[in-house]
Amino acid sequence: MKQYNKIIALGVVSLVLMLSSCTKDLDVIPLDPNIVTSATVYDSPEAYKEGLAKLYATFALSGQRGPAGLPDIEGIDEGFSNYLRQYWNCQELTTDEAVIAWNDATIKDFHWQTWTPTDVFISAIYSRILYTVTLCNEYIRATSGNEDANIKTFHAEARFLRALAYSHAIDLFGNVPFVTEKDAPGAFFPKQISRAELFGYVESELLDIEDKLGAPRFEYGRADQAGAWMLLAKLYLNAQVYTGQDKYTECITYTKKVIDSPYSLNPVYQNNFVADNETSPEIILPITYDGDNTRSYGGMVYLIHAAIGGTMPANDFGVGGGWGGIRTTSAFVSKFGQVATKSAILKPADDYPVIYVPGAYQGWDPATASQLASVNSDNNYEGYIYFAEAGEFKFTTGPNWDENYGDNGADGSLDAGGANLSVAEAGLYKINVNLDGLTYSILKTDWGVIGSATADGWNSDQDMAYDTDAGVLTVTLDLTEGEIKFRANNDWGLNYGDTGANGILSEGGDNIAIGAAGTYDITLKLGTPDYTYTIVRSAYDRRAMFWTDGQSLEIDDIAQFTEGWAITKFKNVTSTGAPAPHAHPDFVDTDYPLFRLSDAYLMYAEAVLRNGSGGSMSEALNYVNAVRERAYNGDTAGDITSDELTLDFILDERARELYWEGHRRTDLIRFGKFTDGDYQWPWKGKVKEGQATESYRNLFPIPAADMGANPTLVQNPGY
Repeated sequence: MKQYNKIIALGVVSLVLMLSSCTKDLDVIPLDPNIVTSATVYDSPEAYKEGLAKLYATFALSGQRGPAGLPDIEGIDEGFSNYLRQYWNCQELTTDEAVIAWNDATIKDFHWQTWTPTDVFISAIYSRILYTVTLCNEYIRATSGNEDANIKTFHAEARFLRALAYSHAIDLFGNVPFVTEKDAPGAFFPKQISRAELFGYVESELLDIEDKLGAPRFEYGRADQAGAWMLLAKLYLNAQVYTGQDKYTECITYTKKVIDSPYSLNPVYQNNFVADNETSPEIILPITYDGDNTRSYGGMVYLIHAAIGGTMPANDFGVGGGWGGIRTTSAFVSKFGQVATKSAILKPADDYPVIYVPGAYQGWDPATASQLASVNSDNNYEGYIYFAEAGEFKFTTGPNWDENYGDNGADGSLDAGGANLSVAEAGLYKINVNLDGLTYSILKTDWGVIGSATADGWNSDQDMAYDTDAGVLTVTLDLTEGEIKFRANNDWGLNYGDTGANGILSEGGDNIAIGAAGTYDITLKLGTPDYTYTIVRSAYDRRAMFWTDGQSLEIDDIAQFTEGWAITKFKNVTSTGAPAPHAHPDFVDTDYPLFRLSDAYLMYAEAVLRNGSGGSMSEALNYVNAVRERAYNGDTAGDITSDELTLDFILDERARELYWEGHRRTDLIRFGKFTDGDYQWPWKGKVKEGQATESYRNLFPIPAADMGANPTLVQNPGY
């Protein structure tokens, strides 16, 4: 179901933010006369499907009147109240994969791991989960005993969606109030169920309905048998955490069912995250969106808009603007190894004082001319300009002719209003200007790469070519493990290295390390300082979708969007780059892939490594390498050996494959690395370098308001 049309209240039209555990009155009168209630809803077969649509919609939408106006829960901004948005925040903002720049309420407490029982965002996801359970209970109650074949399938889907919501309760909160369709509507205090008991209940529900759901891929957007198998496999993989008893053998059984189903890996990784991703053969269960009928300021609208800021062109992502919020940490970037060598422009040129170089090469217009920059703000300016042919030029101190300089004597001295300067032939020229001494120099340069990692070592340059369209020097080289530098004119008089390994080149700087042998595409960007470069293996991991232009790798101030590399994974354009089918500047068509087949491959491998029975190490290796070969565009350069297939590798591979898809917190907890382990990341524990936090934060607290409303509840330890 790509659309959720004619959403129905099912008798529950609105709950306050803290969904009171002592009131479950499902016979309230709707606030909107156009919304039908459970008393009249099931008067036609189509109404049953419309009722089911509401259950699916509760994960995607925030209310019953488009993006705003009649929210499902109150007491919080409606966009923030969205199920997917808050679930994603809990699973991603709390980890190395995501940080947020905003100051809304306690939003930064997620990444700092400093939340409390009064946290409004934790209250929102808690309320969302229970709200969804309540809707499902009502639908299950209303459809129980109906022998119509379609309605029996709808009934099973409602049970699945309730199991999905309860699985989130198990993972996030552990011990929650427990209500099913067997609890009659009315005012009562729901009893709290233990984490292990709720696990057992959800498991039993899924086992009972797996054969009652539609066959795998029977209808996109609806839960099928493979969806139930995936949820069971996830429960079993985390059973040691949830119940104290491992179920890795069962995880192998159910991941194998998924793997053997008609789902298949999408040949292009990126196509799982674009506006027409409903065509992907890999997505087992999505949360669906379209820009016309599924409008919310949460969900995918949040994940696309909030990830855009700085120099990122919003139009390239299919939306009208960015919100400058979420990006990632250097700890996550490092999972991709060599991609960390790619440049991060830490300080844009417009931060430096500049002068202008108008000339015949660009039509003598100072406003559009190339610029030289004074990096130290000391009136010494430099930069590189490519001249396609011999020609003349001058220097101006502004984007106009008010103050300009030439050279009347052609002696390297500048004269105000002086004669035009010139270059005698085409080429890339380094130009230096000293406005205090009124001197200048012009040097034609040809660039190359030199170093122990190159074929000729430190003896001679490997020539680079200038790409006039891109404005960069390029070369593709076979390199070995070692070091390189950039050198001009086959001479050490002018060379660049990278002191600090921050992606910014400095004259005479440190050698640049090449960590592994391979074929590399190398670019050198000169122009106006800063000078930057990229070194990327030709066979590289295409899952590393980062925006680095104008973004620093390290984060000194978490409130600055331009600190931390941006993520470009989700886009509201199609797989061909065309506009989304329902293109809109605010709302998107991109579906959220809740379950993907590659996840099943990696779960299978992990369960085998954890000594589950029924699988094999060779098959596990094949599945992991299938995921990696897709990432490397079909190349085997990324394949690993059986010796390299370890649990630590699996954790990192899950990060590379599944980042920003709502798995990271759960994974880190399962590996003992979320709170008090030895794995830290920037700003964990509210310190720049990261620090361990209390282990009780592996669970979120039961919200304080619910603790006050329901005397049967016991708070999670530590809170």
